[in-house]
Amino acid sequence: MNETAPAPSSPLLHARREPFEYGLLPLSKLIFSDGTQTLAPLRDELLRRSSPSDGPHGPCRVDATAISEVLQISPENANLVLDTLASVLPDPLDGKAADPLTTAKAAEVDVMGANVFDLILFLYIQSYKRLLPRTHKDSAAVNDVWPSTSAFDGYLSVLSPLQIVRSNRRFMPSQADEEVHQLSYLQKHLPNILALLGEPAEEDGEEVLVLSLERFEHLGLLLQFEENGLELSLSQAAPFFANSDPDMPAVPVPAAQVHEWILQNISASLEHPVEKLPNKDNGPLNSTDSDITMTDASTNQPKGMQNSLLAGVSMTNISAYARGQTFIEGISKTSVVKQSSDIKGHSVKVLNCHDSVIYILSPLRYVIVNGCSDATVVLGAIGKAVRVEHCERVQVITAARRVCIANCRECVFFLGVNQRPLILGDNHKLQVAPYNTFYSQLEEHMTEAGIVSSINRWDEPLTLGVIDPHDSLSHPAGVSDVQAEAPVCLDPYQFTNFLIPRWFEGELPQSTKQNPFPLPDIYLASQKKKFLVLDDIKQSLRNAQLEDSRKRELANALHVYFKDWLYSSGNIRQLYCLQGD
Repeated sequence: MNETAPAPSSPLLHARREPFEYGLLPLSKLIFSDGTQTLAPLRDELLRRSSPSDGPHGPCRVDATAISEVLQISPENANLVLDTLASVLPDPLDGKAADPLTTAKAAEVDVMGANVFDLILFLYIQSYKRLLPRTHKDSAAVNDVWPSTSAFDGYLSVLSPLQIVRSNRRFMPSQADEEVHQLSYLQKHLPNILALLGEPAEEDGEEVLVLSLERFEHLGLLLQFEENGLELSLSQAAPFFANSDPDMPAVPVPAAQVHEWILQNISASLEHPVEKLPNKDNGPLNSTDSDITMTDASTNQPKGMQNSLLAGVSMTNISAYARGQTFIEGISKTSVVKQSSDIKGHSVKVLNCHDSVIYILSPLRYVIVNGCSDATVVLGAIGKAVRVEHCERVQVITAARRVCIANCRECVFFLGVNQRPLILGDNHKLQVAPYNTFYSQLEEHMTEAGIVSSINRWDEPLTLGVIDPHDSLSHPAGVSDVQAEAPVCLDPYQFTNFLIPRWFEGELPQSTKQNPFPLPDIYLASQKKKFLVLDDIKQSLRNAQLEDSRKRELANALHVYFKDWLYSSGNIRQLYCLQGD
């Protein structure tokens, strides 16, 4: 009996995670809660200030100066807006040219400027998950505030970042919940979004709102189609722009038709069940580790979407995959190595890992490190953004385009970054230092990710206020903002190189022989001084005229001190892992 072949799957519409996970800025002047009432006039003013249709980088582009003046923010924050938008713009599909801001080097971002319509959509979603005053009773607006702030009222402001995460794990939304809420948010706000992209036209004697193909494609910042694991552009999937002749401009489409089509696809996606990840072979880490779905995340959330996508990651396979990204979750007291062949997609999340060393030696676009403690996380070349949040006593070593640090305590960051590190929320005793390691393929990965080794702004952190209006974990609603604690530079005497074990020596080309980021003079001098002291000690030991019994005593003493250091520093774990390899 012949089995019937499965029907081909239809493309599903998803919200792009990146703008919501990496693109929200805690700047009150960027958060507009009145829909188009304020943003429409701002759009019109930005268009008046924008480049003409024959501009060198395309039409309707504005630089940091125009953004600063129109939005009434500082030039520093205007540059931050441009940098952040550049990090979340979608990569091109179907061989189409990318927006120049997507591929611009750090020094070119202001020259390229932003497309006004990308910028307006970026500003619109700044209202996502904003915190509201406790007295707010508007139920329609409260639907946009998620997770609920009531779970965190009262005592959380006195807890450490990690205690907040652990104490409220049962209130934490899963990845599936987040994605459903993002899509539901766009569903609710779609009329306003289309109004900001549309332009008036006359049809049968009446004025209607229409969308050209060019403006329609700006929705790709917020929405994407996926079929059989492959991402499709919106214009590929849209029936009204399918097979458009590149030499013949497509006819604009009524916004009402676009609205109806997108709503149909959102409804179909919300009804599609989310695939659960396998259960943990060793059971949950503790009784509070399982994700519990927020029942009030969206009134449109069907029962089929109430799976917890992060709950139950196989401890034998450590990394779990979900829609183009890799999860490394719940690692404790071990070392983990991941290369390109081990990673699905271009995004990795390292979640709730403790007392461990994690190596992700691959070129990636995005990485989140969340809820980790007493761990070392070594990241390869990250071409878009790294976000580290709610971590304690963690060392992060990364070569990245940009890094954002939020609500962390007693962490050290060894950075090779082309843009200023962004420091958000309630941080304590953070230290930053220059990049301090390398592995055989690092320079190859940096080239692929677009990271320039001659630019390292590790010591130029941009510190914003304590309260992040998008993060109800950092403080309960109603706490007044105060100046955030800025990180300090690591004492050069404490700076050391971090050695990545050569697990795959001989298997990979050795293109990188040393740290590609030049060290500042003071750190280089300290390093050379340590090498000289070490050489002096070695020479003194060689020249020491000791009897055999005294040599044995000295060797035993050195062995004891070295063993104590291995255990106290946690490096004994790496030694065990090397022996296992």
